[in-house]
This record gives sequence, C-alpha cells and structure tokens, in this order.
Amino acid sequence: MTQATPVLVGIKHLEQRQSDPKVAQEPIQLMIEAVKGAARDAGSEELLKTNSVRVSKGIWPYQNPGKAIAEAIGCPHAESVISSFGGNFVQTLVNQSALDIQNGLHDVIIITGAECGYTAAKAAKAKLDLDWSSLPGTPDRQLGEDKDMRHDAERAIRLGRPIAVYPIMEIALRHHLGLGVEEHLNKISQLWADFNQVAVDNPNAWIREAKTAEEIRTPSQINRPVSFPYPKFMNSNDNVDQAAALIMCSEEKAQALGISRDKWIYPWAGSDAHDHYYLSNRDNFYSSPAIRFAGNRCLEMAGLDSHDLDMVDVYSCFPVAVQIASRELRLDTSKPLTVTGGLTWSGGPLNNYVMNSIVRMAELLRENQGQKGLITANGGYITKHAFGIYSTEPPSQPFQHADLQSEVDQTLKREVVIGHSGEGIVEGYSIVFGPNGMEKAFVAARLADERRAWGVCQDEGVMQSMATEEFCGRSVKLADHVATF
Repeated sequence: MTQATPVLVGIKHLEQRQSDPKVAQEPIQLMIEAVKGAARDAGSEELLKTNSVRVSKGIWPYQNPGKAIAEAIGCPHAESVISSFGGNFVQTLVNQSALDIQNGLHDVIIITGAECGYTAAKAAKAKLDLDWSSLPGTPDRQLGEDKDMRHDAERAIRLGRPIAVYPIMEIALRHHLGLGVEEHLNKISQLWADFNQVAVDNPNAWIREAKTAEEIRTPSQINRPVSFPYPKFMNSNDNVDQAAALIMCSEEKAQALGISRDKWIYPWAGSDAHDHYYLSNRDNFYSSPAIRFAGNRCLEMAGLDSHDLDMVDVYSCFPVAVQIASRELRLDTSKPLTVTGGLTWSGGPLNNYVMNSIVRMAELLRENQGQKGLITANGGYITKHAFGIYSTEPPSQPFQHADLQSEVDQTLKREVVIGHSGEGIVEGYSIVFGPNGMEKAFVAARLADERRAWGVCQDEGVMQSMATEEFCGRSVKLADHVATF
C-alpha cells in the first residue's frame, strides 16, 4: 500500500490578558478557539471534520478535553487522545500523528493545548474559585504514561521542584566547563539576553520588553532571587494564558481541499527517548545521552548535519537545558537558538510551550520557503525528549521516526545511597531562596565507591560562600541528610 505523506497545514497561536479572572476564558475555550483559528489559517473549514483530536495534558481539571473539542467543532465521533505530562509530549504527539497519517490511520488530525496560568494566579491572589469545567469521561487513547520522576533519595531531602533541580545541573555544568562563578553568570545571562532579543521581534511573545544581560542576572524588585544561580528572569514563565493548535493532514487531503501550497509544512523526521527517570541515577548532571542519541538520529534520518539547519528552537525552561542540548547536538551557537524567545520571554505554558514553538517555526518557514528547522522538546528534569525537523520542501524519503530508548538504557546507571553518613565530593548544588533570603542548599555528592548521596545545608555563611565560590570538587560530610563543610 502506498504511504500517505503527512503535512502540517493549519496553525494558530492565541493568548488572553484578561485582568478580571471572573470573565477570562478557561483553557478549553481557548483550545476550541485555537482549533477553529488553525482551520481558518489553512483556509479550509473542512479540516474541522477531523478523525482525531489530540490534547496536550495541562494543569486543569478536564478528564476528556478532546471529546469536548470534537463536539464543539461538529465532529462528535472523532477519536479523543490526551498526552501524558511533560514538555516533550507536544512533539511526541506530532511524531505519532505524522506516523498515523503516513500509515493511513487518519487523514486529518487536530492537536491542541492551552494553559491559563495568568488567570489562575490572579484568581489565587483574589481568593477566587475559577470553577472550571470537569469534562468527564475517558479519552480513547493516552499517549505515553505518567511516571514519578523522584527517587526516594530525592524525596528524603524534599528535592523535587524544578527551580531547585535545574540549578544543580547548571552548577555541575559550570564546574565541568571550568568557568568561574562570575564568568558563568555573565555567560548565562548573555544567553538569556539573546533569547530576549528574539522575543522582542516575536509578535506571539508574552514579554517583548528588551532586557540587558546585566538586568537579567542582577536581582531587583522585579527580578527576585529564586534559586542560585537563577533569579526570576532565568526561570520559565508559566504566568501566561496561551493556547495553540496544529492541523495535520495527508498531502492528498490538502490537495483535495485546495489548501494553498505555501501553507504546507512537511515533518521530515522525528525521534523520542528519555534519560534515566531519576536524576540520582544519572552518570553526571551536565550531559544527556537521550538528547545525544535521539537528537542526532533525528538529524541523521533527515540527511542533515546540525550546521545544515536554518532555524532551531531549543527547549529553554532554564539556561542549563539550552546549554546541554546545544552541546549534545553540536549546534552552531553563533546563530539564534530560539525562534520564539524561549519559555521566560515568549511564555512557558507548562506542557504546551512546544506547540507555540512549532507554530512560530511554521510561520517563519512559510516566510522563508525551502529552509529547514529543528524543534527540541524536554519534559521533567532534562528527562524526556522529543525532536522534529520541518521544512516547506517535501522530504526526499517518507517521514522517518526512531525511538532511541534501548540505546539510552544501556548507559551507566549510578547507584544511590539514602541517608549516607560519611564524606563525599560535591558534584552539584542549588541554593533556594525564600521570603527572608537563602533557605537551604541541596547538595549532591559522589562517594569514594562512585555511588551518589544527597544532603541539605542550611548554614547561612556556607550558603553565602556557595554563591560566590566554586564548591564542586570540595569534600562534604553527610550525616542524617545534613551536609556540612
């Protein structure tokens, strides 16, 4: 049987900035509006007669949002699909949808998602119950599975919030690269300033105000310290109301519906893999075998080298995620590493950011016919990864997909000791701030037998020193989860 050729034909980004949370639309309403907007973008309302509605799972109470969307657009019998949690799953949804179209399972697939963090924050501040719909029912399919990504050793010291975990990896990378504390801060703040400049020129970005590297790295009234070395301006910004939608169909369907050829975006290749689910088990904190294997295989399947790419959007929840992905994929860092401005400036609607990055990539590819773009997607703690390559030009071979999990699973899996008493060498750390300043430092230590252990330091003097001196490589004493120097 001849394989169909998948093509992305409809895209839509939308947002709301409603100051009154009582009148703001809820996420499901934004999704429905985005889907209809994507059909208008393609120039064919017929696309709403879809076979499948696929939703990126969000922080909302909906049980079967795909069904509600399908009913709202007039195709109540369409398959309803929901993803698992994770910023990787939008690209995974696209990868799977391309395969489903290629294999003839469906000829039109709608993908959408939305978050209303801006409205939720305003409601919480005003102590309002938003009373969003529950949309009961069970989706026909769930893509992926929701897994706990915290090791018992991490639970024992209450390590789990991304704002505490990502800085550990950032500082481990700083030490690996041999950078001084100030030198490193200058480097990552300049990286974020470069992202900010892209957001300034992105009409879809939530924050388009220009920021200098100095403003980004310097704590202030609007840039409070969150967890060293990241002040607020280096954190993903989930305080946004944003939605997006993608409509994919077969090339034959696009032709039959008369969709203009200059709207078409071809997915060339996609790949997926995850690193060891528990941070504690990873060989080190400054690399990602899953990005290395899956990202480079995606390029290989597309017949490209990283330097052949015209545009990239590297998932950018925190600076370390960008640096690790750029190193593993050998990206040309003299070129922009984002098309949106990233999750701080363009907006970080939790699991759905990548849908907005695909929309922006598609917009730019339409404006620059023949160019090629790479999307990277990340979930967890640089844990779950998906990749996609797109172009207005048809690929030289059918859409290619690979799952690199078996290769990643063969990489070193470090053993962990819970409640270790004794000495170790610091591998990485983060300092978490509260309303009154530094609250605690999470410390990862490598033991003499190459196992890993964790501790917490709450000595204010030591924490002050940790923010100005390199503590990686130093000896630390652990006892009852307490780290002392």
